[in-house]
Amino acid sequence: MKKTLTALIAGLVLASGVLAAGYPDKPVTIIVPFPPGGSTDMLARFMTPKMSEKLGQPVVVENKPGATGAIGAAQIKRAAPDGYNILCASIGVWAANPFLQKNLAYDPAKDFDLLTVAVKSPNILVVNPNIPVKDVKELVEYLKQKPGKVTFPSSGAGSSDHLSIALFWMLTNTTGIHVPYKGGGPAIADLVAGHADVSFQNLNNVIGHIKAGKLRALATTGEKRTPLLPDLPTLVELGYKDMVVTSWQALAAPKGLPADVKNTLHGAMMAALKDPETAKKLTDLGFDVTASSPEEFVTFLNSELAKWKKVIEIGKITLD
Repeated sequence: MKKTLTALIAGLVLASGVLAAGYPDKPVTIIVPFPPGGSTDMLARFMTPKMSEKLGQPVVVENKPGATGAIGAAQIKRAAPDGYNILCASIGVWAANPFLQKNLAYDPAKDFDLLTVAVKSPNILVVNPNIPVKDVKELVEYLKQKPGKVTFPSSGAGSSDHLSIALFWMLTNTTGIHVPYKGGGPAIADLVAGHADVSFQNLNNVIGHIKAGKLRALATTGEKRTPLLPDLPTLVELGYKDMVVTSWQALAAPKGLPADVKNTLHGAMMAALKDPETAKKLTDLGFDVTASSPEEFVTFLNSELAKWKKVIEIGKITLD
């Protein structure tokens, strides 16, 4: 009996190794849990050509928006851990939803094999040019003159821009109307069109509108100034020392990936992120290419969860 079981186990291990060795033998899908046009969608689509080249199979992006990314994240949690379904999501999905959404259908720290923190980026405080303010001081005064009346669109409840809004109101003792959208693209479109007033948006999403004069930039939430807008002050410089918010995007797969599949996927992601052409596209838009290891992602996620849990509780941030 022991010999039979040993032979059976050995056969299963060998078979699994053979199956994994054939990976991939069909297209790989990256689920972006937001509409097209936002930072996460942009990152995924920049990565797919080199990933496809490295894997020898098509890598396609599929948008599954809803519930601030929770629908797409839950779909990946339920998928088979075979390396053919990947989640590419932002800070809200990873580090804010657990503290904002009741009965969340996934646990970011337990339900995924974390692969890489791909990029980071500061948020930029921007206003529609029709808003009569030229700097942060004037904006604060304007908000105090119109308490609860100025609209602040975000890419969704719990997103880095929503967290930035809540922190800003708390630190400046001001209020406004938070208007959550189903992604950064539609939020920015309304901001540019004048249907919304003020927002914190990922640098890469608004740099073109700023340079074209369609949006006015007031400050950045980064720890230091961005080289793409060297004259733009940080909110820290302006006296708001706790106003540091970094948006980030990361990729993961369903929990339980075979080790060699995980290594193959991570290798393809590194090839894409470190490709000179892809890296230049990302940095030109204001992304800081991070390209972390899975182990670094685990450590980083734990620190972000602790940080935003505290901020959300102290700031009494809600999904409203």
